[in-house]
Amino acid sequence: MDQPMPNPPPNSMTDTDAFAPFVRILGRGPGKSRALTRDEARDAMTLILEDRVAPEQLGAFLMLMRYRRETAEELAGFVEAARALSPPLPEGAPDVDLDWPSYADRHKQLPWFVLSALLLAKNGVTIAMHGIAGQEEDCAPTTRAALAHLGVTPCASLEDAAARLAREPLVYLPLENFAPQLEALFALRPLFSLRSPVNSFARALNPLGARAHMTGVFHPDFRDLHRDTSRLTGQACAGVFKGGGGEAQRNPLKPCLVVTVHDGVDGEEEWPALAQGKAYDWRGEAYDAARLSALWKGELENPVATAAVTGSAALALKLLGRAKTVSEADAMAQRMWAERPPLH
Repeated sequence: MDQPMPNPPPNSMTDTDAFAPFVRILGRGPGKSRALTRDEARDAMTLILEDRVAPEQLGAFLMLMRYRRETAEELAGFVEAARALSPPLPEGAPDVDLDWPSYADRHKQLPWFVLSALLLAKNGVTIAMHGIAGQEEDCAPTTRAALAHLGVTPCASLEDAAARLAREPLVYLPLENFAPQLEALFALRPLFSLRSPVNSFARALNPLGARAHMTGVFHPDFRDLHRDTSRLTGQACAGVFKGGGGEAQRNPLKPCLVVTVHDGVDGEEEWPALAQGKAYDWRGEAYDAARLSALWKGELENPVATAAVTGSAALALKLLGRAKTVSEADAMAQRMWAERPPLH
């Protein structure tokens, strides 16, 4: 008769054994499952990013999280795990005004918001954008491709980004060049045909330690989740709003609600529509990055896209405290656009 296996000594637990309780917590069923604590989330994501879990465990974990919907405490724990495994900023890294994540994997319209970032950069705002490569087949140019068209090429590393920020006000840092483990998790999406919590917490990484953080979300009910995550992770200043395709791009045809946190204090701002009554179809245009530079140069007339550019810039100006009111921020951004310098 087989003898039962003896219990292992306390310190002999394998990595898969260590991860199994996190799957169990999430998946026990109605009335028994619960969200992870912040510490549990940090420990679970550490094991994942160190590639110490079985593929079956990883798939179950990500999809259970997707089904249950992650909490701000869980996202904060994930962010802490990712930051702990990222290389430190180099000594003497310059201060950054605005962190601008861009994690939509495909754009259904031109990413006009890259012109917003460029407009701010040409007016003294230092900006660090970061994101994933995305897909361009039958889609608008990715953020990376759009920025490259405007002369902003990807940074090779955190060190490269910090060095370039000392002489350039706008940089773009691909996720794979500062957190390749997270890039590998993004690559799992085709296996599930669903986004996972990685799409959410990557936005909060702020790899260059910017004072302010601005992000767009796909659905309005995710605004508070991302704002709360920013507060929990110690972000001094953050603004979250429903943006086109989940990007930080203001829709000028509709009012915009922005939820904020400033030094731990939550707030809300109501921003008006900017292009009421304008019947220009800004979503059905050709997916051509050249249209971005054409708009900047005044060679393309597109009043709604122009309003998206200035409107998105205005949100950042208000968040950064460079304008005191919503109307002042909109007017300031529109003046910047009217006085914009040559592209190159």
